[in-house]
Amino acid sequence: MPETPPLHLAVALDGAGWHPAAWRAPEARPAALFTAPYWLDLVRDAERGLLDFVTIEDSLGLQSTRSDRPDDRTDQVRGRLDAVLIAARVAPLTTHIGLVPTGVVTHTEPFHLAKAIATLDYVSTGRAGWRVQVSARADNAALFGRRDTLTDLSDEAADYAEVVRRLWDSWDDDAEIRDAATGRFIDRNRLHYIDFAGRWFSVRGPSITPRPPQGQPVIAAPFGLAAGAADVVLVTPVDADHVRALVTEIRAGRTDTVHVFGDLVVFLDETRTDRRARWDELAGEPYSSDALIFAGTAAELVDLLLDWQNAGLSGFRLRPAGLPHDLTAIVEHVVPELQRRGRFRRAYEADTLRGLLGLPRPANRYTAA
Repeated sequence: MPETPPLHLAVALDGAGWHPAAWRAPEARPAALFTAPYWLDLVRDAERGLLDFVTIEDSLGLQSTRSDRPDDRTDQVRGRLDAVLIAARVAPLTTHIGLVPTGVVTHTEPFHLAKAIATLDYVSTGRAGWRVQVSARADNAALFGRRDTLTDLSDEAADYAEVVRRLWDSWDDDAEIRDAATGRFIDRNRLHYIDFAGRWFSVRGPSITPRPPQGQPVIAAPFGLAAGAADVVLVTPVDADHVRALVTEIRAGRTDTVHVFGDLVVFLDETRTDRRARWDELAGEPYSSDALIFAGTAAELVDLLLDWQNAGLSGFRLRPAGLPHDLTAIVEHVVPELQRRGRFRRAYEADTLRGLLGLPRPANRYTAA
């Protein structure tokens, strides 16, 4: 019987947690949300749990209870720090965990994001990734004033990801010579024009940042959004049968290694509690999500994770309902339970995010050509 592959585990960090009333919990730290130590503490806690990576949420507009426009609420967290800059701040102060900030592709330029994530890969010594996101809200478009129509965002995101990948490859790995005696720092013949011309972007290149340590930082994307370019596809199943259907569809036609991670919102308490109901009352409405909402013990969550892993998922991105409460519960209860069942690492086995995920370092397309 084949050996069960190890489970991969990530957490999605967003403000005080994914429930809009989490900032009012006694253990929350609302006064620290816009400080570097707050984010460093969260990432270090996740690293203490040996997690593969953290994602950091971001957007181009203020958070809202509405998906299509702002709301007028003043009783929930509004405002956020830039996700890439948070990751760059905590990178030198962490050692093994992957750092995958969200980068919104709508209204932004792939050249800028490509060098930002490449820089993060250098600062973190090979632990960077990028979570692809789009912005479909008209009020966000008004912040930039460049376009009135928001159509075909998924196709645009796919082109964006392709440009970013080509820019990462626009320097050969050995393009930097650094020979003081001859005065040659780079070999210009080892820098390449990418000459991408598409419906949304026309980018000649090359990048101004040398090829990242991982060659290609890890790309994570929701199913249906640049998923063909993703190393990690994020899905929101409702049960094991749904998992099997999604995994079959994602892996069809792909010959490369691709991970499929299930997203779950988690309320973790080792004793029965009405925390979710109390927070719903504070928020004035029941909390809903695109992902399944789990409330229970660590052992019950592990049962679900392993059931869905057996159905085809290779990992999970857990969304803590409240921070730091649910992140601490993941680290101190979920991870040990997985370890007891022999399904999770007891030490980091690699120094790069691609290494942690078992992804090979890709060859440079231009060098090969």
